Amino acid sequence: MGWLLLYPETLGGRLLLGLVLAGGMGGLGVWRGWLRRDGGLAATLVGTLVFAFGGWEWAVLLILFFVTSSLLSRYGAVQKQVAEGRMAKGGPRDAGQVLANGGWLALLALWHARQPAPWVFLAAVGALAAVMADTWSTEFGLLSTTPPRRITTGRPVPPGTNGGVTLLGLLGAATGASLMGFVAGLLILAGDVPAGLGPGRLAGVTVASGLVGTVVDSLLGATVQAVRWCPLCREETEQDPHICGTATHRLRGWSWLDNDVVNAVTSVTGSLAAVLLAFLVGLL
Repeated sequence: MGWLLLYPETLGGRLLLGLVLAGGMGGLGVWRGWLRRDGGLAATLVGTLVFAFGGWEWAVLLILFFVTSSLLSRYGAVQKQVAEGRMAKGGPRDAGQVLANGGWLALLALWHARQPAPWVFLAAVGALAAVMADTWSTEFGLLSTTPPRRITTGRPVPPGTNGGVTLLGLLGAATGASLMGFVAGLLILAGDVPAGLGPGRLAGVTVASGLVGTVVDSLLGATVQAVRWCPLCREETEQDPHICGTATHRLRGWSWLDNDVVNAVTSVTGSLAAVLLAFLVGLL
């Protein structure tokens, strides 16, 4: 497996090593308060599949997303508490969030094991770039001193509102996607990624696919994502019950399109954008 001689050649060995490493990361996440217990189990499952069937390069990119996003979520926690009443989930990530962000990547890893090809790795990078850009956009945006504006109307909305965007949030999205593209380029230079991908153009495609995923996430949030109403606090929220404990009712949007579903769509969108853009620029 290239220069990484410790990577097992057999599937059983990769599954075992992946379980140990992913279990360690999941346990670390629970211990540090980044994940709930069910989130730790989901992270172990996703990480094991990605490592065993995608390869160590895929695992590096997944760890990059997990660690940086988890650390970023803890920064400015006091200021971010203002938006907790509106957001679907705050604090440690649960299994639904983990699977929404990493489930599609795990499926791509299974496909890669069956039929490895440059476009599959690109799809994986695009998926991770999209969820990383979206996560970083949210975390940066919640620190903005200027109120977000709804992406469809440009009107100011409270922090944490679905479909709200800020300049700082867009900068965070671009930074997160750029970091993902930079590391993916380094993996190509290491020589263990399928031939046909150039690190320079890959970085550009990664940033673009990450931003596309973020925009799609915001558009869904502003239009059809389920929004609920708390009659006690008299504010919009994604929670039921609300953070105050009061039962909420649907205000608008599709009831089944919650935050986890939107995140999953964002991941798939990033993959599609990366592959399409790669064809347009001649990367594939």
